[in-house]
Amino acid sequence: MGFDPWNPEFVAYPYRVYDELRRTAPVCFFEPTGQWLISRHADVNTLLRDRRLGRSYLHVATHEEFGRSAEPEFQELFWRVIRAGMLDVEPPVHTRLRRLVSRAFTPRMVESLRPRVRAIAEGLVAAFVEKGGGDLIAEVAEPLPVTVIAEMLGIPDQDRHLLRPWSADICGMYELNPSPEAQHTAVRAAEEFAAYLRTLAAERRGAPGDDLISALAQIDELTEDELVGTCVLLLNAGHEATVNVTGNGWWSLFRNPAELARLRDDRSLLPTAVEELMRWDTPLQMFERWVLEDIEVHGVRIPRGSEVALLFGSANRDPAVFDDPDRLDVGRADNPHISFGAGIHFCLGAPLARIELMESFGALLDRAAELELRREPVWKPGYIIRGLHSLELNVAG
Repeated sequence: MGFDPWNPEFVAYPYRVYDELRRTAPVCFFEPTGQWLISRHADVNTLLRDRRLGRSYLHVATHEEFGRSAEPEFQELFWRVIRAGMLDVEPPVHTRLRRLVSRAFTPRMVESLRPRVRAIAEGLVAAFVEKGGGDLIAEVAEPLPVTVIAEMLGIPDQDRHLLRPWSADICGMYELNPSPEAQHTAVRAAEEFAAYLRTLAAERRGAPGDDLISALAQIDELTEDELVGTCVLLLNAGHEATVNVTGNGWWSLFRNPAELARLRDDRSLLPTAVEELMRWDTPLQMFERWVLEDIEVHGVRIPRGSEVALLFGSANRDPAVFDDPDRLDVGRADNPHISFGAGIHFCLGAPLARIELMESFGALLDRAAELELRREPVWKPGYIIRGLHSLELNVAG
């Protein structure tokens, strides 16, 4: 089996294929998606920081100038929302947006959220343990980051159930060659979420509260599209990875019981364990970049207008960087994984994600004396944003 992101067996365990790519074809063209696959850590890390590549090309060229077709007309609103957020723009727009939003993510501000994150995590875990278990993803992994980001944004309690479905549907557009159904679903979700946010922002302009939407609504240099795009990005980026690290991480620990026992015995390993779980089974397997100027990687010329697919999951298992990379080591001290990216698009919410993960893993380790799989989990079909459908557990408190 070669690189096949639509094959369930590959999605479940892509790492053997990555090993072959790193050894024999660290730069190769993948015809089905028209992308150059980049699999070694050094190359992925370098290209993430290379300003000759961009998350977008529309600041320097039209679709036609890049040899690309414009998106179908029905996708217009989707891309209007997405391209107004900082992830899909480049400097100077990116610089301005990140400067404005980063005020809410200073180390001091994020650390001040820890008690609230802990309280939410402990409440979810207590309920999970009290009923003897259930689906860890639906009952703990998803509600925690969604609740945190909803509280930060100021989403009313009665509307929070809408957020996770909107986010999941929007993220369907980011998969490789999404189906027409997935595309239309993503557009509908973006349209509904954008309309909701516009209404909420209008209310907060007149009657601001102590929340991020209120704060953003008072910034004159932020357009309404940029406010909406920023909030959509914060929801998607603020919980998708955290949900999948939690599910993938516990599944990784169950497959490595000695490491789970080690973590139970020594809770001081929790910070390194969280980093290792992000490395060992990476939640975001691929990140794409457009080539804005010709580049060369390992003697291979990649021309302007090309798209590169940076394989985070492969980079995080590169033996040139990680000792014994296929071994899960919850105490791994030297761990330069790139699960949060690098360069100007490094994940703004990384410190908050780390707090959420440490608090949720810690709460389960504290409150659940034993965790037992009810059945082996099944992976969702998505490859880029890679996670489990569910993780059903029995719990002995």
